[in-house]
Amino acid sequence: MNVSRAELLISCAKPDQFPDTGLPEIAFLGRSNVGKSSLLNALAHRKALARTSSTPGKTRLIHFFEVTRGKRDVVLVDLPGYGFAKVPERERRSWQKLVEAYLGNRPPLKAAVLLQDVRRDFSEDETLLLEWLAERGVASLVAFTKCDKLKPMRRKQRIQVLKQQVPRPPGGFVTTSADKKIGIDDLWRAVYVMITPPRDTAEEPTG
Repeated sequence: MNVSRAELLISCAKPDQFPDTGLPEIAFLGRSNVGKSSLLNALAHRKALARTSSTPGKTRLIHFFEVTRGKRDVVLVDLPGYGFAKVPERERRSWQKLVEAYLGNRPPLKAAVLLQDVRRDFSEDETLLLEWLAERGVASLVAFTKCDKLKPMRRKQRIQVLKQQVPRPPGGFVTTSADKKIGIDDLWRAVYVMITPPRDTAEEPTG
């Protein structure tokens, strides 16, 4: 299913700047080198919708992208990365407050996608974040990224290991590669299931 439109709505530094579109929002979060911008570009079928950088922690705002795929309009929300960002602790705390303000009190937020590099183990950060989302009733799934960096057998082994490290989230696990476009349609389908009321799920388009 094609993406006919994808555009940046706004980049926000504080909660009162968050847009009011009336559309369901899907948040994307993960460590600052996990490949979040690349995956967002792959989902939107655009090369430079979300800016990619070799410098961890460059995303310091919350970016809202409106995307039309098939007949559905959704907003993909790019949250600041965490973990490896080489920034002052004071600035990192301000990011945390901004992200928590969004995740903890945002009615249009229907689902959250936690990105995890398939080559790295889950840390306490990811475990606590999944628990935090569950406590606030935010449906979540885990997207394993950069799967093309491993050979198929090693990839399979790593995924099996990772699935044992955290409780299965409501949306399950999806394996992806932004570079090779692996799992992109699977991720869209998983997102649709999470943001669609149960009685309508059977009517949702597939990728």
